[in-house]
Amino acid sequence: MAYTNFTVETDADGIALVTWDMPGKSMNVFTAEVMDELNAIIDATVADTAVKGVVFTSGKSSFSGGADLSMIKSMFSFYQDEKAKKPAGAAQKLFDLVGRMTGLFRKLETCGKPWVSAINGTCMGGAFELSLACHGRVASSAKSVKIALPEVKVGIFPGAGGTQRVSRLTDAQSALQMMTTGQSLTAVRAKAMNLVHQVVEPDQLIPAAKQMIKDGLKPVAPWDEKGFKAPGGGIWTPASAQLWPAAPAILRRETSGNYPAALAILKCVYEGLQVPFDTGLKIEQRYFTHVLQTTEAYSMIRSLFISLQELGKGARRPAGQPKTTLKKVGVVGAGFMGASIAYVTAAAGIPVTLIDRDTEAAEKGKSVGEGLVKDAVGKGRLTQEDGAALLSRITPSADYADLSDADLVIEAVFEDREVKKAVIEAVEAVLPQGAVFASNTSTLPISGLAKNSKRPADFIGVHFFSPVEKMMLTEVILGKETGDRAIAVALDYVAAIKKTPIVVNDTRGFFVNRCVFRYIHEAYDMLIEGVPATMIENAAKMAGMPVGPLALNDEVAIDLSYKILKATVADLGEKAVDLRHMQLVSGLVEGEGRLGRKNAKGFYDYPLKPAKKSLWPGLKDLYPQKKADEIDVTVLKQRFLATIALEAARTMEEGIVTDPREADVGSILGFGFAPYTGGALSYIDGMGVKVFVSLCETLAKTYGAHFAPTALLKDMAAKGETFYGRFDPYGVKAAA
Repeated sequence: MAYTNFTVETDADGIALVTWDMPGKSMNVFTAEVMDELNAIIDATVADTAVKGVVFTSGKSSFSGGADLSMIKSMFSFYQDEKAKKPAGAAQKLFDLVGRMTGLFRKLETCGKPWVSAINGTCMGGAFELSLACHGRVASSAKSVKIALPEVKVGIFPGAGGTQRVSRLTDAQSALQMMTTGQSLTAVRAKAMNLVHQVVEPDQLIPAAKQMIKDGLKPVAPWDEKGFKAPGGGIWTPASAQLWPAAPAILRRETSGNYPAALAILKCVYEGLQVPFDTGLKIEQRYFTHVLQTTEAYSMIRSLFISLQELGKGARRPAGQPKTTLKKVGVVGAGFMGASIAYVTAAAGIPVTLIDRDTEAAEKGKSVGEGLVKDAVGKGRLTQEDGAALLSRITPSADYADLSDADLVIEAVFEDREVKKAVIEAVEAVLPQGAVFASNTSTLPISGLAKNSKRPADFIGVHFFSPVEKMMLTEVILGKETGDRAIAVALDYVAAIKKTPIVVNDTRGFFVNRCVFRYIHEAYDMLIEGVPATMIENAAKMAGMPVGPLALNDEVAIDLSYKILKATVADLGEKAVDLRHMQLVSGLVEGEGRLGRKNAKGFYDYPLKPAKKSLWPGLKDLYPQKKADEIDVTVLKQRFLATIALEAARTMEEGIVTDPREADVGSILGFGFAPYTGGALSYIDGMGVKVFVSLCETLAKTYGAHFAPTALLKDMAAKGETFYGRFDPYGVKAAA
């Protein structure tokens, strides 16, 4: 029988090599068709008496990334459709649907013939759950091999037997650590955890897998053998008596109870290890069905799986523009930001010229890249040869003429209009026709800067976030005259350096910084009200933010906040800022010399390592302090999330952001907005716009007019709309 996604070749020893190689896809993924074909292959190999065993591998450089977007989407649409037709039976039908993959893998596991999974590259999610159902697992020693069950990162968990098999192969603590964090394992680490049997050289992968079968691999899983005991003895042991009372507390410390899927993993393992394997699978299936019905799972999968991939693949790229292959990029400004931009560009294989006022400054900028390479080599992420090749692609220079053959130039000089004007003029004097000029400004409107350009259609903003090599988001900002080709070139560049872009229209602070400073300013309000700084930071983390607002402000630099407030007053007048904020920040910067992490004192004190940072004791003397038991932590959490979500809604209302996917993904990747919500707009949609408007009206009465819901939100509440309904990104291709 011929298959679309697989080939089956049986050798003289009776070993069938099943190779998964989906046509037209860069990576194998699970679809309904793939599962149908795999089911047929199991039946065919069982029926064929000539087949003694099966080796399952991939025909691509990676093994598989798990489930396909369409499959994930279909689960949610299926449930919504069934709920609309017959609410009482919808959950049961969803339960049956999610059990399909579990049943397929169990069928493979109990088919009576040995199967060996030969893992040649990235093996994630359902693909590793398939491998766990095989009787043998051999992994390549190649560095490209990454093994993980990362589903918790997108709001779900390993629901095709993963929680039951991992916890029966390795100790419960390691199993929980792996699944509740979604961490990636190297092949060597996976073997140490007993999750794979062998690690071999890449060219020995298939021979080693076949040899396992020749050596008499039993076609029976350990848990199907009589007398099986889980590693560590299961639940009712002294070791488990130490682990299990602490596990939920540790999870709550890390997640504040915001992630239903993480808690479900604990329940699946704890309950599953006390019952026979097939009952454990049913327990897992039940919890998976429950989690799929949560707002958190729906919102996280939509933003962190579906939208993230769609934006990364160019969802906002203008149609009809040819793909750009960048042969050379210029970066002007060899400070930390510019040097880091040059590094990620060179890391993507693109030659880059790094320009500064003199050769010494440019060389100093390249040394930032040298430090990053040294660190990556030390951690085993780069070889010495790859590091040297990367650095050879960075050419420091003080001569603008060296940009005469660049396809794209990014300026990352000081945030000063006159300095940027001089750079724009100097670059355009040598820049070839058709090349694009991008500004990395974080605060200055692009349309204003473009007035200094002789070709504003080729002028665009590309805003990076620090540290550039770690932050995955890039804002692409359109000036009033930016043309489609400049947008396409910018998006092609962002794709080349493996960042996720959001396209926003021009405004002060663009999208991310507007939201970030609302978060920070709410903390200022709380300090002024007398809320203890420790409560402010802890409440923010309990709300789901990765970093407290005061710690974040230290990273951004308090003197930068001060400069932005002063610039806002200069441009828009005193009414545009809260003068109490100005007094607080000026007192810290000018009165106390506290600039943030960069001078080791801000809202926190930063002693020399290994000592840890701690909140500056002087904060409690700035304003009369309230007693902790007089403060409602729930309200503090609501204020943080609501003020950011309101700002995101304003950017939609003003047309700064036109696609809700970008507001959601941008808020999570840009500053870590509570990922369990799915992002700032999904937070509103998740609770319902009407409920959100009511919450904002309540907060506005006590905490100020900045919480007042906007006209757009009131209109949406009255009509029962959502952001993804009103601004449907799939209805009509959003205009850039």
